[in-house]
Amino acid sequence: MSLHEALRELAEAGRARRSPEAQAVIDGAIERLRRTGIAEACLQAGETAPDFQLPDTDGRIVSLEASLRSGPVVVTFYRGGWCPYCNLALRALHQAMARLEAERASLLAITPQLAEGVRETRERLGLDFPMLADHDNRTARLFGLVFRLPDDLIALYRRLGVDIAAANGTAEWELPLPATYVIAPDGVVAYAMVDVDYTHRAEPDDIVAALRRLKEIAS
Repeated sequence: MSLHEALRELAEAGRARRSPEAQAVIDGAIERLRRTGIAEACLQAGETAPDFQLPDTDGRIVSLEASLRSGPVVVTFYRGGWCPYCNLALRALHQAMARLEAERASLLAITPQLAEGVRETRERLGLDFPMLADHDNRTARLFGLVFRLPDDLIALYRRLGVDIAAANGTAEWELPLPATYVIAPDGVVAYAMVDVDYTHRAEPDDIVAALRRLKEIAS
């Protein structure tokens, strides 16, 4: 099953389980976010990615600039380990690691969650790529991905027991759009997948295809 199919199955199950009122809140929030134009205004293919330095789960500082010295870098922003769609996408990337490494690429996953939450997600899912804690969404802000959740969606998450502000260690209910970038060694974005709908994520096959195109251009 492809990641797209697994995500669609999860989304359909969620819709069947929720009340019409709860689903209307979610759908309305996605549509309002779409109308802001954030997905078009954020970092796009052909633009230069901003450098960043973030701590991994062992406290080591990882920078984009240093990572690019070894080859292209796949950077994926995810909402948090509390999000089942993020967990599916992270597992799919983990399963694709051998194919990414065959293209001499490395993978960095970035989330606004506090370090202990990032560590818990990594251990629970058995992931073996760097996962970076982006406090206050500072790096996601450089990419133009950050938005504040609307009040009705915040209320819904609270009723579901999901406290995003607490998970992120801030007073703000802010998240990055789920986004995946393939960044060439010169820092230019070769591929970008950004969507206001959190149930949509980059398919690993598309990421690998973008890396292969980069290799062809370089050869």
